[in-house]
Amino acid sequence: MTNALEQLREMTVVVADTGEIEAVKKHKPVDCTTNPSLVLAALKDPASEDRIAREIAAGQSKGLSAEEICATLTVAVGADLAELVPGRVSTEVDACLSFDTEASVERAHAIIEDYAARGVGKERILIKLAATWEGVQAAEILQKEGIDCNLTLIFSMAQAVACADAGVFLISPFVGRITDWYKKAEGRDSYPSDEDPGVKSVRAIYNYYKSNGIKTVVMGASFRTAEQIKALAGCDRLTIAPKLLAELGADESDLPRQLSESDVTPMDKITLDEKAFRWEMNADPMATEKLAEGIRNFDADHKKLIALIAERMS
Repeated sequence: MTNALEQLREMTVVVADTGEIEAVKKHKPVDCTTNPSLVLAALKDPASEDRIAREIAAGQSKGLSAEEICATLTVAVGADLAELVPGRVSTEVDACLSFDTEASVERAHAIIEDYAARGVGKERILIKLAATWEGVQAAEILQKEGIDCNLTLIFSMAQAVACADAGVFLISPFVGRITDWYKKAEGRDSYPSDEDPGVKSVRAIYNYYKSNGIKTVVMGASFRTAEQIKALAGCDRLTIAPKLLAELGADESDLPRQLSESDVTPMDKITLDEKAFRWEMNADPMATEKLAEGIRNFDADHKKLIALIAERMS
């Protein structure tokens, strides 16, 4: 019998939740991602050190600031990753722009242009935006321009519906963070897979999309355990950290399919304008808190990366 990871790959596209070159080489995912948080981790990766040093030196020679070099460095790491995977590289728009549609679109254009200058076409890139109302509107503009987007920090059906209405290419519901919130709120240490709030959220979104013929890709993210991953076997895509990829690779147990387009429960199409979106988010304390926390944490890592680059420049 093949291991659980190989079984998973037969029904789900596996994406590596890492920016470390060696981890991508080892696990051979179809897609991968890069953002300031992952570049921070990549700073500890010897395989990435030369690229990082060269990018900082090149930026300094052009008179770029640490913030500007941070932007080019994220793309430089992404360009390296694009040489290793056959699919897409998700690249994040700065979290501080999460409530500014126009600035998010402008930043996305700059990312695409930087990749193009490095020989990587837009068809290899997913622009990653936080699923605020403004982020969803930015994605709708970009999608109409032929720039595919990955809407991240998905914690609610309202966000998923808004993304589908905007024609977003892919969404990333955050399984583990949803479960973390409920564990704390309910005083639980764990949940059986079928009762796990994060798992149930992704299953509901998958069911809504497939039962309504929505083409937006569902990519479960932010896993805490291999059991959460197994509970979503058959989902369109799953982005998995190297530690859990290794755990699945060592697991010789049978992995049954949990999600299938041919086995969904019919659901009515949901109509959602901006007022309804904001009300639904306001009514969901988990989604509101985790979205805000996620944006803050991404921004904090962005600032840490800028500070580290400034330190190296000096």
